[in-house]
Amino acid sequence: MQRRSGVPVHIFRLAGIYGPGRSAFDALRAGTAKRVEIPGHLFSRIHVDDITSVLLASMAKPRPGAIYNVCDDEPAAQAEVIGYAANLLDVEPPPLVTLENAQLSPMAKSFYADNKRVSNALIKRELAVRLRYPNYRAGLAAILAAGG
Repeated sequence: MQRRSGVPVHIFRLAGIYGPGRSAFDALRAGTAKRVEIPGHLFSRIHVDDITSVLLASMAKPRPGAIYNVCDDEPAAQAEVIGYAANLLDVEPPPLVTLENAQLSPMAKSFYADNKRVSNALIKRELAVRLRYPNYRAGLAAILAAGG
């Protein structure tokens, strides 16, 4: 995968990205957060700072053609993440709603079409990445502590 330029190419499959200015806190403050209850529906996430760590690690140890899943250690339900963020802000979380009653756009509904859990084992094993924010709780707490 480095045929033309001689530069090794890597593919990074990113989970749901969050960080300062792009988190459950922002949705709660804007009044747009929804807690959609779908039993068993989990979604992998990744803090933007951890994405940077993975990219730097891959540049330090290139393997042309590598494909990496970039996510934290703990897939979680969207409703759980919003509830946790509300708790940190000391605000009432939005009520739980069914997908049918959530009044979502078709694009937003597609988010719930299937589970989006992936493994980050390769970035840990091959790139020796140690996530700064191994789960949404650590990431959200850091965002809030930094003023987000």
